Amino acid sequence: MSGSDRVPAALQERYHEVIALTDKCCQELLTQEYGDLCRKMAASLCRKRPSPLISGKASTWACGIVYSIGRVNFLFDKSQTPYLRADELCGHFGLSTSTGTAKSKAIMDILNVGLMDPVWTLPSRQADNPMAWLIMVNGTVVDARAMPKEIQEEAIRRGLIPSLPVDGS
Repeated sequence: MSGSDRVPAALQERYHEVIALTDKCCQELLTQEYGDLCRKMAASLCRKRPSPLISGKASTWACGIVYSIGRVNFLFDKSQTPYLRADELCGHFGLSTSTGTAKSKAIMDILNVGLMDPVWTLPSRQADNPMAWLIMVNGTVVDARAMPKEIQEEAIRRGLIPSLPVDGS
């Protein structure tokens, strides 16, 4: 497990139960990138005190996790790849769309996740996510891609941006 996937010993079994379901969904319907972020989100929920994962059905939590990552990454937008309808996603877990939506909202509230949240954006989409590049310099929010290289390097060192911007971006 990576550092971001550390899970308290008491929740290991529940974590593995949930990620078995998210892994299967991502393998069958989505991508490995989605699967990796779902594992990260499940681990984050396990580390909450008390963890919300201790109650409820594993399938409901798994659906809510995949749904949440999907919302951040516009999974339900036909112009995106991959694309999946919300009812298809929830149906994969044997749940109604309203149940999947409600669990996703709860998860996003618990973890303070917003649309285009850089923490939960697929790595392949980070460069195109404007939220991933906003930093505060001398009290002003700026796009790091427009800053001198020294500031960009310091922002990377501090974990504020995902990488050095590609020239011309």
